[in-house]
Amino acid sequence: MLEVAGRGRDALLVAATGSGKTLAGFLPAICDLAENPAEGLHTLYVSPLKALGVDVQRNLLGPIGEMGVDIRVETRSGDTPSDRKARQRVRPPQILLTTPESLSLLLSYPDSATMFANLKTIVIDELHAFAREKRGDLLSLSMARLQALSPKLRRVGLSATIADPDAYRTWLAANGDASRVELVMGEPGAEPHLEILIPESKIPWGGHSGRHAAREVMELIERHKMTLVFCNTRSLAELIFQDLWAVNDNALPIGIHHGSLALEARRKVEAAMAVGRLRGLVATASLDLGIDWGDIDLVVQMGAPKGSSRLLQRIGRANHRLDEPSEGVLVPGNRFEYLEGRAALDAIEAGELDPEIFRPGTLDVLAQHILGVACAEPFDPDELLAEIRSASPYSGLKQETFEEVLSFIATGGYSLKAYDRFRRLVQDPDGRWRLARPPVAQQHRLNAGVIVEQPLLTVRFRGGRKLGTIEEGYASTLAPGDHFYFCGLSLEVEQFKDTDIIVHASSKPARIVTYGGQRMSMSTHLANRVREMLADRNDWRRFPDDVREWLEVQDRRSRTPEPNELLVETFPHEKLHYMVAYSFEGWNAHQSLGMLITRRMESAGLKPMGFVANDYGLACYGLEPITDPKALFSPDILEREFIEWVENSYLLKTAFREVAVIGGLVERQHPGRRKTGRQVSFSTDLIYDVLRKYEPQHLLLRAAWDDARARMTELGRLVRLVDRAAATMVHVEAERITPMAVPLMVIVGREALPSGAEADESLLVQAEQLADAAMQL
Repeated sequence: MLEVAGRGRDALLVAATGSGKTLAGFLPAICDLAENPAEGLHTLYVSPLKALGVDVQRNLLGPIGEMGVDIRVETRSGDTPSDRKARQRVRPPQILLTTPESLSLLLSYPDSATMFANLKTIVIDELHAFAREKRGDLLSLSMARLQALSPKLRRVGLSATIADPDAYRTWLAANGDASRVELVMGEPGAEPHLEILIPESKIPWGGHSGRHAAREVMELIERHKMTLVFCNTRSLAELIFQDLWAVNDNALPIGIHHGSLALEARRKVEAAMAVGRLRGLVATASLDLGIDWGDIDLVVQMGAPKGSSRLLQRIGRANHRLDEPSEGVLVPGNRFEYLEGRAALDAIEAGELDPEIFRPGTLDVLAQHILGVACAEPFDPDELLAEIRSASPYSGLKQETFEEVLSFIATGGYSLKAYDRFRRLVQDPDGRWRLARPPVAQQHRLNAGVIVEQPLLTVRFRGGRKLGTIEEGYASTLAPGDHFYFCGLSLEVEQFKDTDIIVHASSKPARIVTYGGQRMSMSTHLANRVREMLADRNDWRRFPDDVREWLEVQDRRSRTPEPNELLVETFPHEKLHYMVAYSFEGWNAHQSLGMLITRRMESAGLKPMGFVANDYGLACYGLEPITDPKALFSPDILEREFIEWVENSYLLKTAFREVAVIGGLVERQHPGRRKTGRQVSFSTDLIYDVLRKYEPQHLLLRAAWDDARARMTELGRLVRLVDRAAATMVHVEAERITPMAVPLMVIVGREALPSGAEADESLLVQAEQLADAAMQL
């Protein structure tokens, strides 16, 4: 990395977790500053997580101090106090650690040209975590702006676990010219040591949490110095923490960490981990990147990993050193999850990572960026278009699309131009664009960012101490006297006060807080591996006895699908008729298809009662038997029903709400006050209805459609599923429930059950009853 920097070239470093990537990224800057001391901003370091910036600051200040060089290193994120933010703009440190959102805001100030004029290097850590998302679009546009302010700027990317380095070199380079970015490959390091935990040789029929293994996980924590327990959701993290605490007979110090906890709570846990005071930490993706705590010697993944790259990234947190194997344990929640976990371990052993798909940059992010540029200074549209096209995601941006975005920012578009509040830009006689009025800049800075969270309420003790935030939608189901688990505690609601929920600690059983948002789906290449494992009966020898028996009875009672087949089973159960399709295309695709198929069942007079979905399949049920499943899956479902359903569902409205907030059409905050979620929804729903009626081709409606299709329904997988159904469907009519159907059937009616020990107990009983019927030969 030093040699590449010496030649003034851009670089992408791909190296195993724990190999010292971050220091390799910083070392050229430290050397340059040691040899040529200078005031002003020299190096900008961008990471996807606020916690990562703090961690890097800790690990960077040590080496700098030992070298005895005079270099100031500071962080800047949403958590940074406002007085320090103001000082950083006047007297910036030589090295600034920040996030994509904070960088974008810095560029919106008139003094940004002075601040960044002599910037030498931008280092982007954990590139794989956000390059292909909206945060990556925002960062790419910010880099194009920085390059215009400091033409000799070097770009450096750091990453582990990527399948296609050349695609990331293209993303990182100015004008998408990958030849400008030298690829530096680190040594592979020791092979990870991975295993699947199967308590008492039994894997449950249903569920997806691994909760059944709480005692065994606690025993692993007891046997190791420090264990990181990863969960795929915040709700599951709270639940697993309670389960572990209940069996923590030796009262070992264990903690919890996720993005909804208050900054103070997260910092406290991070500090305790750093000095080795914790034996176990239950965490979500808030800690699966970059954090370098050398004392972690075991990582446990609760539930399915969803992708080999993600699992490798998480396992790499254990023994964070190149010469020692990372140790990881996977705890599958059910039998299908065992197969997925096995597939992930096989993929890692074969060196196979999740494929990466890059898409064009989104227009709502572009609108936000252009307004930010205008907040800094008036701009010439031709010069700005050339600058934007130098950002790889926007290299194909058409002139007319750019002009449409400009028109939208200036007036809100044809339907909204009569309203003064949507007037944000005006054009001068010389052709340059500037802000219509000064308050627009303040509004932009208050509302900028591309992470649109659900509206939040703050959880506080009566004394004022903040514990964190929960979503408004879940909070509306609570009343004074109710109990919920949060921050590792059972909390009783005392009262609601403005946007606060006042609570006190309790010892009573409680509910689990649930969060909205998209669920992670199993990656396509893991799905393909699971299909192959199912078809290869010789492979079953290495499975646990109960998994092997499950598949053998399935084979005798129905069949196991071939890799490119779509197996559909129909059978009666308790006065209802079921159709189960095993497509392995992920929860999001199955959820969308379930809605479409139940509508078709309605039209066909099959009297549908509902459907359930998981990553592996879809079960629809109704009052009449389904004799011809092929008709329900016919390809025209994506032409007629899909478009009609999306247009009339909450899906498009939700997507529109997000793009309207990101594009700056609807504000979340005004100076001194924040809008409630209801107010934001009311504003966006009104605008949505106006645009659909009078301007259906409006920029933001198109952007919402793109979001709804790509992100929420995983359209590509849906198309593949429907195509496979048309070509390769195998229909088995069974006289009763089949073994492979049990994990799906367990979910039927589950939504109505409260969460807690009693509900879990009744589910286990129900699962065993279903399994008895299914496994009978």
